[in-house]
Amino acid sequence: MPDLSGWVRRLAEAAHLMVGLPDYHRYVAHRALRHPGEPVMTRSEFVLERLNRRLGGAGPGRCC
Repeated sequence: MPDLSGWVRRLAEAAHLMVGLPDYHRYVAHRALRHPGEPVMTRSEFVLERLNRRLGGAGPGRCC
């Protein structure tokens, strides 16, 4: 029997990327690697910031 949980996870990730919501876990990993000791947005803050950026709201550019 195929691994359905992996398939569902990949499908959810693809859906998020299609609507412009990058993976929060990837963001946290990036912050830990490239910006250790600096604050990390909560999941809610992350989603709102990405939506604002995508819809034309003011926000910082790419960090790296």
